[in-house]
This record gives sequence, structure tokens and C-alpha cells, in this order.
Amino acid sequence: MMAIGYDLSMSRLTDIESAIDGLGPDDQQHLLLFLAARLRAHGGRLPAPRRFPPDQMKAWVAEDEADMRRFRSRSNGDETNGA
Repeated sequence: MMAIGYDLSMSRLTDIESAIDGLGPDDQQHLLLFLAARLRAHGGRLPAPRRFPPDQMKAWVAEDEADMRRFRSRSNGDETNGA
């Protein structure tokens, strides 16, 4: 018997979300690909690819490369660069 105001589907979704949080990255990726395939098979639409301006992409790449230089300098024992 269901209590008044109790949404069983919300409880299931919350339980599923909690279970997903307990998965490792590989299992989460596998689940994501599984769900995307199911969505496509059932006629669901995936979101359109996001488009970013070239300047934004260049800024992200520059930031990533700077982070990698800092990471490599620290892993080589050189604590004077970065941070």
C-alpha cells in the first residue's frame, strides 16, 4: 500500500542514482553507452552536439597544456615551476 504523497518512481530513480554513484568510472561509462544505445533504439533523441567558438577551444587547450607542464615538472621533482 502506497502512502499519500509518496512517489514510488522518484524513490526508484533516487536508488538508481545512488547505485550509480557507487560504480567505478569504467562501469559508469559502460552504463552511459548502454543507456544511449537504448535511447536511440527506442527513438529517443540525443542532445545536439555543443558548439564552442574557436577562441574558447584555444583557451581550453592552452590551459590544459599549462596544467600538463606543471604536472610534469612536479612529477620530475621540480617544485619551483607551477603552483
